[in-house]
Amino acid sequence: MSTLSELVLAQGRSSAEDVDWLHMLVADGQLLADLAFADIVVWVPTESGSFVAVAHARPSSAATLFYRDFVGQNIKAEWRKQVTEAFETARIVDTTVPDWYEETPTRVRAIPVLRRLSASGTQVAPVPIAVLTRHTNLSEARSPSRQELTFNDCASDLFDMIASGDFPDLGAPTGPRRGAPRASDGLIRVDVDGLTTFASPNALSAFNRMGFADELEGESLAEVTTSLLAGTGTAVVDESLPLVVTGRAPWRTDIEARGVTVSLRAIPIRNHGERVGAIVLCRDVTELRHQERELITKDATIREIHHRVKNNLQTVASLLRIQARRTQSDRAREALTQAMRRVAAIAVVHDTLSEGLSQIVDFDAVFERVLLLTVEVASAHNTTVHPKSSGSFGTLPSAYATPLALVLTELVTNAVEHGLAGREGEVSIEAKRSEETLTVMVRDTGSGLPEGKVGSGLGTQIVRTLIQGELGGTIDWHTMMGSGTEVTIEIPLRFMRET
Repeated sequence: MSTLSELVLAQGRSSAEDVDWLHMLVADGQLLADLAFADIVVWVPTESGSFVAVAHARPSSAATLFYRDFVGQNIKAEWRKQVTEAFETARIVDTTVPDWYEETPTRVRAIPVLRRLSASGTQVAPVPIAVLTRHTNLSEARSPSRQELTFNDCASDLFDMIASGDFPDLGAPTGPRRGAPRASDGLIRVDVDGLTTFASPNALSAFNRMGFADELEGESLAEVTTSLLAGTGTAVVDESLPLVVTGRAPWRTDIEARGVTVSLRAIPIRNHGERVGAIVLCRDVTELRHQERELITKDATIREIHHRVKNNLQTVASLLRIQARRTQSDRAREALTQAMRRVAAIAVVHDTLSEGLSQIVDFDAVFERVLLLTVEVASAHNTTVHPKSSGSFGTLPSAYATPLALVLTELVTNAVEHGLAGREGEVSIEAKRSEETLTVMVRDTGSGLPEGKVGSGLGTQIVRTLIQGELGGTIDWHTMMGSGTEVTIEIPLRFMRET
């Protein structure tokens, strides 16, 4: 199924600004469906004069009328005239008689979607950019409760604002929707002075858990919130809180009292641009915030562990370097120096992991630091090396980054020590990455390998074990035409599909 952006732009009649506006509207599609107790469908015009559905929201507060999604489908003939009229006149159009859908009586309302041109101005686009339809099931008709009547009034207010370009609000900040209050979590209706005219049972329960024992209706929501916070001794209060609890700004904030955290979201209600009240959605997010704090603590702990592992590995590398300098045997000195470089390569990965919360590593940054080891290796062998790198490794999980860093350290070291020993030359590393495979080629301009013969030392064994055993890849050594050695590594990126 295509995304909303692809569906809208494919019709050839919408701009990028129209797409952004529709994204904001669709983000609140579930809220509209829950408040209206109805299915909500968004239609955009096509080049042929018809309409295509680009979004569909089903109510969680009532039974859906449509069990199959409309997204991507052309509008049905029975709705086309009404939707076309709403689009051409830029007015809300209601059905005069019940509309029947699969033997179910429904009421359809078509609302033109107008886009405001700027957050501070009052101008709107000259013509609607889409039409939103509300499909209400009339087969379950009964006497509505006061909450249902209030929800429907809120929905009607929002539909009027959609038709005048006042909703969604360009002044609303963008942010994560995790933990965002929904209509079913709790709804408070306040008037233009901030007095509560309605509070749903869930909203009242949330405030009761924070220590407010009276009825919310008739009370100033700002004063109630202030009294709750005053009892906690909290010195720091979110500066957006007064604007949210009075319904003056379309923002979100959290309040915490008696160990209970409630998230609030204000939606100012406007009539022809003038604020006449607000909807304040509230949700008890105590457990959610507790889990987030636990995750932050765990992330910080993991970062500290990586930092300490890096420090310990650097200490080990320093001890090996000291031991190598003090030993009298050239062979032992060489072995200790190689071990020191291997430990240092692993330390580089842990150092990178300690800098962020993710266990994903930007391996290009890691490799730049690993490549610096070639200078140290070259200086020890009276060799002048010109290292070159091209391509990109991209990001890799730590389980791949550590063995790959070790492998490249071994290969570059071998190229300097054996291929270019005592001479001037070049070592180039080229990385090619596709969706399925990471290919790395290490070339040097040295003496090359004896035909058909690959080294059998410890470094070669380490490389084979890591590539084939831990990374599940393949490795191939061969001498290039003329001189030099080329090593080709291919690693399947199965982890991308698994994650």
